[in-house]
Amino acid sequence: MSIYEIRDMAIEIDGKQLVEGVNIAVEAGQCTAIIGASGSGKSLSCLTPFGLTPGVARGSITLDGIDLIQADAHQMRDARSRLTGFVFQQPLTALTPHLTIGAQLQEAAAQAGPPRSSRHELAQRLERVGLSRADERLDQFPHRLSGGERQRVMIAAAIAHEPKLLIADEPTSALDASLRGEIMALLDELRLERGLAMLLVSHDLASVEGHADQLIVMDQGRVVESGPTASLITKPQKEYTKRLMAASARLDEPAPQLQEVGDILLEAEAVAVTFPRPGWRRGKIKAVTDIGLHVREGEALAIVGGSGSGKSTLGKAIAGIGPLTSGTIRWQGQPLPERRARTVAMRALIQPVFQDPVASLDPQWKVRDIVAEPIKHLQPEILRKDRDAMVLKALEDVELGEDYLSRMPTSLSGGQAQRVAIARAIVASPRLLVLDEATSALDPLVGSSILQLLRKLQQTKNLSIIFITHDIASARRLCHRIVVLDEGAVVETGDMDLVIRNPQAVTTQKLIAAS
Repeated sequence: MSIYEIRDMAIEIDGKQLVEGVNIAVEAGQCTAIIGASGSGKSLSCLTPFGLTPGVARGSITLDGIDLIQADAHQMRDARSRLTGFVFQQPLTALTPHLTIGAQLQEAAAQAGPPRSSRHELAQRLERVGLSRADERLDQFPHRLSGGERQRVMIAAAIAHEPKLLIADEPTSALDASLRGEIMALLDELRLERGLAMLLVSHDLASVEGHADQLIVMDQGRVVESGPTASLITKPQKEYTKRLMAASARLDEPAPQLQEVGDILLEAEAVAVTFPRPGWRRGKIKAVTDIGLHVREGEALAIVGGSGSGKSTLGKAIAGIGPLTSGTIRWQGQPLPERRARTVAMRALIQPVFQDPVASLDPQWKVRDIVAEPIKHLQPEILRKDRDAMVLKALEDVELGEDYLSRMPTSLSGGQAQRVAIARAIVASPRLLVLDEATSALDPLVGSSILQLLRKLQQTKNLSIIFITHDIASARRLCHRIVVLDEGAVVETGDMDLVIRNPQAVTTQKLIAAS
């Protein structure tokens, strides 16, 4: 019998129907997953029945015998606090920043009613979700924990009151590949151990494959296809489902045909980056230690590693937008000075593209001004008329039309914003792009289209690319070689397919297994 059942649900916001005809059933001890691209209605379908969105739900929705459509405020509060646990996408924003971990766990456990949990019991809850030094963690605040640790705290809080239904809304999208596997394995253990019914939302097929019993595919507010996960993945019937499957990068897909590469363009030798320890602590944090690498003309190099491995710090040092404590960056054999000492021509050679496409664009500027900014600084002699032509050409290169010139960043989707960010990076004709997690914030369909765009730009403009990511499967679609980092040091490097077929380092093996 289903713990949670939705029949013919429709959802409206401000009179506009955004979801219709949704049917979901979740049984005790089983997992039902909803997948789809951004904006397909996944999260709206999961959270609206509990009053957690501005939407109004219609249809039939029952949770353990409670009719959520007809429920009054008291019954809805009971359904949320006693029967349901929630695991959200961004653990840092979902946890209360000014409360200790212990206080937040105590508050979550109190939803089941008295008695008050002892400190030992709270520590046991953290140990159950795999947190080390559990007693110490009780006195820490969320900002002191890593992303994976915060997500484990959120899971501990979600199950502290012994709910019957667990709703996990994109619980792994903010984590690196190895942590994703660990968190999904933990959710599986808890679900089976406690007989939880789990509703899982994800845009990442790899995150649900092997974990969900039933799969529901949504697009534009409607269910496109549903059924047992194994049969739906192996034999999808609908074209949209097939496209979603194809967009999800897999290591067992055929190797891509990549272009030939030329001479060495950039070399990094003995690069190290250190930061002072925060607060009163003495000493320094070694973020990157003695790293050497090179990039050839027309080559794409993947820098891969887990959270905190030093990927982004290394990328910023190479691009000249972050500190470089020691070491040398050479361009075609000649040392590059630090960013402030570089000539305008030197600064134009390497351009960055950042992880969060919307946050990386000035919200008060139009797309025209955002893309034109590098020209104004790097090529100030260019006249306004010619600059406008260069901006339009850059937008065309990233497959956006003239109508985008007057758009504001807030009116762009994630994929559109990332294309604008790429246009801004290529408008000054750089030789090397440094992309820091440029597809990790995007759903598979959009992320796949960005990878295709990068391959096209690489071929038409003979661009070299440093592609920083935690996702080896996505990097394989673009990159010739791979550098694997762990704790700020290189643990493995080589040809992409050779490393994937025969990984030597434990870190590489874990990342490949997670992909």
